Amino acid sequence: MAVAGIDLGSTGIKLLVTDLDGVELAAEQVPTPWRPGPGGTTELDATDLLFCVQELLTRTTEKIEAIAIAGMGETGMLIDATGRAVTPGYAWFDPRGAEQAAAFPPGVRSEFTGRTGLPLGAQVSAAKLAYLRDQGVQLSGLRWLNLPEFVAMALGARAAVEHSLISRTGLIDQDTGRQWPAMLHALGVDETFLPPLLDAGTLWGLAASDATGDTTSAVGGTAEAAGGATGAVSARSWTRGAESWTGGAESAEGGTGKAIAASDAASRIAVPANMAGALITVAGHDHLVAAEAGGGLPPDHYHVSMGTAEVLLRVIDAPLGFEARGRLADHLINEVRHVVPGKHVLVAGVKSGLLLRRALQTAGITDRAGRDVLDTGVMALPFEGAVPVGAIEVSGARNDDGVLKLTVRGDGATPAEVFGAVLRHSNDEIAELIRAMDRELPPAISATLTGGWAGMAAVRRARSRVLPALSVSGREQETAYGATRAAARLLRAASATSATPADHDPTSSDHPTTDRGAIPAHGDTTRDEPTNHTATPARRDTAPDETTTPKKRSATAHRDITPAEATTLARQSAAAHRHTRPTRA
Repeated sequence: MAVAGIDLGSTGIKLLVTDLDGVELAAEQVPTPWRPGPGGTTELDATDLLFCVQELLTRTTEKIEAIAIAGMGETGMLIDATGRAVTPGYAWFDPRGAEQAAAFPPGVRSEFTGRTGLPLGAQVSAAKLAYLRDQGVQLSGLRWLNLPEFVAMALGARAAVEHSLISRTGLIDQDTGRQWPAMLHALGVDETFLPPLLDAGTLWGLAASDATGDTTSAVGGTAEAAGGATGAVSARSWTRGAESWTGGAESAEGGTGKAIAASDAASRIAVPANMAGALITVAGHDHLVAAEAGGGLPPDHYHVSMGTAEVLLRVIDAPLGFEARGRLADHLINEVRHVVPGKHVLVAGVKSGLLLRRALQTAGITDRAGRDVLDTGVMALPFEGAVPVGAIEVSGARNDDGVLKLTVRGDGATPAEVFGAVLRHSNDEIAELIRAMDRELPPAISATLTGGWAGMAAVRRARSRVLPALSVSGREQETAYGATRAAARLLRAASATSATPADHDPTSSDHPTTDRGAIPAHGDTTRDEPTNHTATPARRDTAPDETTTPKKRSATAHRDITPAEATTLARQSAAAHRHTRPTRA
């Protein structure tokens, strides 16, 4: 039996195929199809994303029994009632939303870090959503899916959100694990804006084949009004590269409204025959999935994933609390939910990989061979470099920056010297993050370095100076491998229960806010309620009273269902639903 892991990364989209024991059978990769714009704006059309995923799926002939999708946080798609993306997805590093974040109501701004565990800024999804709202997008009646969840739905799964990914949006209260009413109100949406929560690694649906042979495009033409919401428009247009949606359109109420994008994309991927009927799950946020690739992380260990962003992770058994999250956020450190049910993580990031990539590019290095030559040159120098102290100064690695700034005050600034200076600068930023985490938790005693940059000896040398008892993973695709492990666990659990899913509607909202009955990941049979933890962290603080929580759920909310009912829903088949190929306009 073979399983597949998909990693929707910032640089590339990867497909890894393994057997149940983790032996790698095939690996493929395509560049992430970002569309750059002025001022660092970067976005992703749903069409292009689905084409890339579909292209990857056609490159393997192995019979795939289960597929797990992992990927970046913060970036996602707004979908209408039919499951179609109605706007592009904005990159997590896209600067849009900064003004909107600063303009949130005072109560939201003051409580944001303590509630969400995230620093308030343009990176969080809530800021991007506020930007879209201010550009004329009617958020009410639409729903949000993070990228891995959107791809899962396009493959045939139900529309749902996963805990570690939705934790990156700024829409969730980390103590309760539920939507934060004050933020929903600030955006002008209600709790139906988010589909139900499902655990990572549980059964989300089945991969639907192109059995009907119908390749009719769902792209272009007149879009349906989004969910019948008041003010939703019946015709939408998108001017590529523009900062707003343009063109007049009649609203569903007969008035005039702003036209919004019907991002020219169908919401379905035609699954190859060798993957038809495969179990589908979402593995979760990429860095967290990579951290679990080799098994559970001990609490006194750093997992360092070094891609475009460099992320330090520490697993904790329970939320640290409102005040601690605020202190950590002052250093841009997140406390969010893990892919392992019931666990939380500290996530500290620096933009080391981004700066290193730009340092390579300024030296004219664009391939692996050139990088290897540079690596040799850096290792020939002492760690501190051969030029005088202060001859080369670097800044930009802080997680709210990402702009490589070089100041050269003397001669001898060779590419190797500059690259070494970038590594020393990022070491300094990592040391500051470690000091901040050590004030909340006992210091970690070991660390593992993973990711593409870990293949450079100069990177390993630098990080061994700042990380305790450092070991290095030899796996180049740690996130995709972690996703295959989630798929393998799901397949084993499904085989044990002889699951035979039946019909379902992958975009239906007729299911509970949290699904606790699906086939479990990590061997668990239930998921503890978010506030029901037995372990006590080093510090635990209490949040202010939540005065905006509604006393009762809205009429559109749904009752909790029994585990047996949830299992039945999770096993329902997408095979009866016709899936059309995403076709370029």
